[in-house]
Amino acid sequence: MSAREQLQAAAAERVLIFDGAFGTQIQERKLTEEDYAGDLGLKADQKGNNDILALTRPDVIRDITRAYLNAGSDIVATNTFSANRISQADYAAEDRVAAINIESGKIARALADEFAAKDGKPRFVAGAIGPTNKTLSLSPDVEDPGFREIDFDELTAVYKDQAAALIEGGCDFILIETVFDTLNAKAGIMAVKQLEAELGRDVPVMISMTLTDLSGRNLSGHTVEAFWYAVRHANPVTIGLNCSFGADQLRPHIQSLSGIADTLLMAYPNAGLPNELGEYDEMPETTAALVKLWAENGQANILGGCCGSSPAHIKAIADAVEGLLPRVVPGHDPAMRLAGLEPFVVAA
Repeated sequence: MSAREQLQAAAAERVLIFDGAFGTQIQERKLTEEDYAGDLGLKADQKGNNDILALTRPDVIRDITRAYLNAGSDIVATNTFSANRISQADYAAEDRVAAINIESGKIARALADEFAAKDGKPRFVAGAIGPTNKTLSLSPDVEDPGFREIDFDELTAVYKDQAAALIEGGCDFILIETVFDTLNAKAGIMAVKQLEAELGRDVPVMISMTLTDLSGRNLSGHTVEAFWYAVRHANPVTIGLNCSFGADQLRPHIQSLSGIADTLLMAYPNAGLPNELGEYDEMPETTAALVKLWAENGQANILGGCCGSSPAHIKAIADAVEGLLPRVVPGHDPAMRLAGLEPFVVAA
């Protein structure tokens, strides 16, 4: 059975658990510049380059991943949110992108297989791809709205390099996450489709949008429903929302997406909103109670946490949804479903 089929089979039996944040867990370890830089000999200061730790302090990434698996995660993501050559250029580490992604994949794969061997339950690895710090839909220059720092083909190539390395490292899926620009997500989809053609096999994608205002739009202006119609052609194994404002504010948007998405729905919100110091105060029990409502209402198949979440949050979520019935993926009558910034449905 393929990874796609295994995930779908597991999600038909119970609500599955995703992992939580890496960034805040890494920050708690108070690592030094020497921890980040290791002996790679890179010219720029590496402190804050969390992705490079796969090469310089793999024990840290291994410990965090293990903690999430111990907390009950069925799916773990690689610590590769910024492991692309655009983001790594800030650290003069562009030539390490392939190595970072391969090693990150290997770390997660080895631990997932270790836990699966213990109890016979499959564990899955999602190769995480962030949005980069570039946007295809918007100009960074308010005086030149037609200007773009990057074009579609270049961003597609950036994503393809990362996705190929993640698959080489042993990932089951490519997770295109924190999508603030729908066109960026389409470049990620194109990259995976090109990779599929080269490998001659299915490379399942997971796609997760992030909202930038309470009306339910991302930065490029798409509503949740319009976003789904814009990416549905990719046949993602999961669609969902992450980051954003925390579970309480995401509830109506999860409800909307759950009713229209004919695939698995994965949601992993922030642990509330950050305080004035940029820290997250929402307790695990609070987050778990909020996302439990989604599961009780049959609106989510996979639940986890984003910024500010910890293994304690993931364990609380796993405990809260244990025994609850999973969301039933809806069917739909044939219709033409189009997307601008708003959805447009033409009935058959």
